[in-house]
Order: sequence, then structure tokens, then C-alpha cells
Amino acid sequence: MASIKPLGDRVVVEPKNESEEKIGSIIVPDTAKEKPQEGKVIAAGQGRYEDGKLVPLEVKVGDTVLYGKYSGTEIKQGGKDLLIIRESDILGVVTN
Repeated sequence: MASIKPLGDRVVVEPKNESEEKIGSIIVPDTAKEKPQEGKVIAAGQGRYEDGKLVPLEVKVGDTVLYGKYSGTEIKQGGKDLLIIRESDILGVVTN
């Protein structure tokens, strides 16, 4: 399986899995569920250039991040749903 190496200030995020939701005995279909806004960074680019200097990303592989509801580009890789987003679309890093 090929891996994805994001360019520039982009990161690849694996959205947090939503468990199957039931209301009473009714199963809520995937199309009616809200998209998760939390995920794990699985790949990161080298950073962005400002004034000719490389500025490294603030997030790193393994970080759990929060991002905007409509951020990024959805892709499928190896049967997984992934999201490629810019670092500027990341709202914060979840810490324990």
C-alpha cells in the first residue's frame, strides 16, 4: 500500500471513529450523522516558507487535533477515510 506524504503546511488526519448511534430501536444512518471534528495526525509536511525561511509545523505525527467542520479534502487510503488539511485549519491540539 502506498503512503501519503503531504506537501508544505498540510497534514493528513485520520478522523476519530464515531460509534454507531441508536435512538431507541432506530439506527441513525451515516448520512444523518455530523462529521467528526477531532482526529489523529498520521503524516505531516515539512512546513511553510515565510520570507524565504522554512517555518516548521506546530503539530506532529501522533497529535490529536481539532479542526473545522468543513476543512480539508476527504480521501480514501487503504480502506480508511482520511482528511488532508492545512495547518491553519487546525483549531487546536488536544492534550491530556
